[in-house]
Amino acid sequence: MTTENKSIVGRALAGLVDTGDVDTLASYLSEDFTHHRSDSTTSTKAQWLAAVRAALGPTAGMRVDILHLLADGDHVVVHSRRRLPDAEPEIVVVDVLRIADGFIAEVWEIIEPAGQATANGAWWAAAA
Repeated sequence: MTTENKSIVGRALAGLVDTGDVDTLASYLSEDFTHHRSDSTTSTKAQWLAAVRAALGPTAGMRVDILHLLADGDHVVVHSRRRLPDAEPEIVVVDVLRIADGFIAEVWEIIEPAGQATANGAWWAAAA
């Protein structure tokens, strides 16, 4: 199941990352899909797809480099770097996706501006 779930996410993201094809991604989402952000906000399938179209659609130009695609049971983790043309900051994103019945049912997204990684890690130094 882990391998199949990783394959589902890989196929869902392939067209999106390469060409901005949001419709292919949409076909892999469950009808009751929920997107979660680290600030505790959530989006429905329609709301999230609209945001993805705005950021990653063919005219938006956001570049996404997938660095890791890992799976364990019904969860798949995607680690990526994203940037807009001629814009800062580059962001580092970790998405945790839950697969149910062959569809992406939930995504938890954690975003950090790459340039703030050192400052955001300062709490580690305080513990030492």
